[in-house]
Amino acid sequence: MTTSRPDPLAATRAWVETFVVARDVCPFAGREVARGSIRTVAVPALDREAALLALFDECRHLEATPEVETTLLVLTEGLEDFDDYLDLLEIAEALLAEQGYEGTFQLASFHPDYVFADAEPDDPANFTNRSPFPMWHLLREAGLERALAHHPNPEGIPERNIAAMRELGHATLARVLAALRGTD
Repeated sequence: MTTSRPDPLAATRAWVETFVVARDVCPFAGREVARGSIRTVAVPALDREAALLALFDECRHLEATPEVETTLLVLTEGLEDFDDYLDLLEIAEALLAEQGYEGTFQLASFHPDYVFADAEPDDPANFTNRSPFPMWHLLREAGLERALAHHPNPEGIPERNIAAMRELGHATLARVLAALRGTD
C-alpha cells in the first residue's frame, strides 16, 4: 500500500504542535501557536536563487507585519540531501548579514536528516533539529531576546532537550518523524 506524501505545510504545523510544543522542545513556541503568530510558507528550493529570494520576501513581510512573530519556510523540494541543505543555509545566513538583517532576524535550521557537527547520525539529540521537511525558521531577534529574558534558565534549554531526546530514543523519534512525513 502506498501512502501519498502529506502536505508539507500541514505536516510542519502538526510537527510544531505535536512535537515542538507538546514536548516543550521550544518553551516559547506554545505561546506563538496560541497567538496564531507563526507564518508557514512553502518554498520550492530546486531553484536556489528563487528560494533565497523567498527568504528575503519573508524578511520584508515580517518587517511589515508586526503581529507575525516568526516564519517557517518549508523547503518543499530540492534540498533533501542534508549537505546541499547546509550549503544553501550558509549562503542564506551570509546574505542575511550582507543585506543588513544581522541583529534583526536569524535563521534556525531544521532538516529530516539533521546531524550536529559533533554528533553521530543516530544520536537522538539530533532530533531537536529534525523536522518533517527541510526548513528555515526565520526569527525576530528582538522577540527571541524578550522570550529568553523571561525564561528562568535559557542556557539549560539545549541540555534539557538533548536529555529528553536521548530518553525517548532514536527508534521512537524516527517513528514519530516518519509518521509526520507520511513515510511510516
